[in-house]
Amino acid sequence: MKKNSFETILYSVVGVAMLLVVLVAFNLLSGAAKQRIDLTKEKAFTLSTGTKVILQKLEAPIKIRYYYSRSQSGSPEVLFLKTYAQHVEDLLAEYKQLAKGKIILEKYDPEPDSDAEDSARLDGVEGQMLPNGEKFYLGLSVSRLDEKEAIPFLAPNKERLLEYDLTRAISRVVTPDKPVIGVMSSLPVFGAPSNPMMARMGQQQGQEPWVFISELKNNFTVKTVEMTADKIDDAIKVLVVIHPKEITDTAQYAIDQFIMRGGKLIAFFDATSLVDSRSANPMMQMPGGGSSFDKLLAAWGIQFDTGKVAADLNYKMRLMGRNNQPTDAPGFLSITTDGINKDDVATSQIDNIWVPFGGAFSGTPVAGLKETVLLKTTKDSQLVDGMMAAMSGDNILKDFKSSGTEQALAIRLTGKFKTAFPNGKPEEKKEDAKDSKDKPAEKKADDSLKETKGDNVVVLFGDADMLADQFTLRQMQSPFGNITSLMNGNLNLAQNIVENLSGDSNLISVRSRATLNRPFTRIREMETQAEKNYQSKIKELEDSLQETRQRVNELQKSKDNNGQRFILSPEQQAEQEKFQKKLVDVNVQLKAERKKLAHDKDALENRLKWANIIGMPALVAMSGIGLAVFKRKRTSAK
Repeated sequence: MKKNSFETILYSVVGVAMLLVVLVAFNLLSGAAKQRIDLTKEKAFTLSTGTKVILQKLEAPIKIRYYYSRSQSGSPEVLFLKTYAQHVEDLLAEYKQLAKGKIILEKYDPEPDSDAEDSARLDGVEGQMLPNGEKFYLGLSVSRLDEKEAIPFLAPNKERLLEYDLTRAISRVVTPDKPVIGVMSSLPVFGAPSNPMMARMGQQQGQEPWVFISELKNNFTVKTVEMTADKIDDAIKVLVVIHPKEITDTAQYAIDQFIMRGGKLIAFFDATSLVDSRSANPMMQMPGGGSSFDKLLAAWGIQFDTGKVAADLNYKMRLMGRNNQPTDAPGFLSITTDGINKDDVATSQIDNIWVPFGGAFSGTPVAGLKETVLLKTTKDSQLVDGMMAAMSGDNILKDFKSSGTEQALAIRLTGKFKTAFPNGKPEEKKEDAKDSKDKPAEKKADDSLKETKGDNVVVLFGDADMLADQFTLRQMQSPFGNITSLMNGNLNLAQNIVENLSGDSNLISVRSRATLNRPFTRIREMETQAEKNYQSKIKELEDSLQETRQRVNELQKSKDNNGQRFILSPEQQAEQEKFQKKLVDVNVQLKAERKKLAHDKDALENRLKWANIIGMPALVAMSGIGLAVFKRKRTSAK
């Protein structure tokens, strides 16, 4: 008996030991292989196609020096950074494996006053000061021949950009020559100095460049193009135009000839610009006017109404309104995947775009041009007055009537373009009357280009505010400093378009990892349907309310005209009391209908919330009970 017990214990110990050995061996082998099992729908933890293409196209070896303070003390901040550093190291090993020997990975621990610390400084890697006074190094340097690109510090708050930053650094050392991008704008996209008079009063500081411009400078050579330019620099490969308000014919001619010689154009128009305020007083700001290319669009067969914005019941956002109360803004759109072209390389991996009071394109392109819609509304949309939409969303919702058609918010035109100026460069207007007495100058020969030699590309957006920092970035404070995160895919989309037209499209799928948004589209559809059910009733009551108020005012006006300001006939008194009572009744019904709508929305939100909270535990519990019952029946049968 004792022998059997001893054998049982021995076999158990040996079995546990063998299981431990198998688990350790499995972890070692799987760790060496650097393979991941990614169960997320969007494959957020799988290297993108763009990264794989760039790594597989490496012709000469590149060296990555990875600096990581392994020997730091175990404070909470250090432990957090070390966990993230291990994630970076795993990613670098995966890069090395995919590059098939074309990546040389060197790891250094830059201890104080060591050769590794000196090497880090020479490579441009900087140590970050922790709250305990110690420096922590977590950065890398990518080099190939004489080209070197450093990432000074791999901040954990930018984890979503990790793959993009690393792949971009590799791409830069492989192709060091940056394309030249021109930027033309009527807005202070490059920043603006502070107003000396306002600065003395402490009311105004200098404006930093838009993040979109800063990111362009990281990837390209950026040149400023004035709004009054009569020629676009030949070195510019792609021209980005942002809110070309009141652009002259001369500048449009310069853009026209730029396109004729093969330059690529990206233009961000606007119907109601929130950034372009008409007032210098921050307390009295009003939305600015629209912008467009009237001459160029006419030549391409495209129309853009600078006074109308696209409103959509499915994509409307809820903004903070008066008295800090949330209010629906049907002209401020948050476009989901249903409104984004998934077949275009620049938009295929973008899942959310904000368009604050943007316009829509219409018309049919002329012969030789093909139109591709990149962003669009749903059929529950309508073009409304831009100023009214920006001031009050309630007025738009009250009179909303779906057009039944999808509005194009961004389009791509491809094909052979013909000049919008067949007679050559437009003549400049003479300002001085005395010039007319002068002998007219001889007309120069028309040497302007009339048509592109091959196919060209022009991309048009109906909104320029979508690039501004306040509509793209979210600022948050953290123990490691200010965290800047993307609220949407606007900047990614704009940079994707630039990279696509400048010739490098491999980074598009990598950058799109920085923002992955999975909105509750089903919830939006249900809310929209609920609003539709109540909107007609609310509209009917509001019309009745307006009619009743108008009738009461007419009675009062008739009384004043008859000189009976304080005397009412029995008929007038009865009629006025009747309408006053109706006024009260309509107001009560209107409040009731609005309360029902709010109740239905809250009930929908609560049902979904509780379904998410209880659903999975209930499913697991039911599965466990079912398995237990099944085992019990099986045991009883034996």
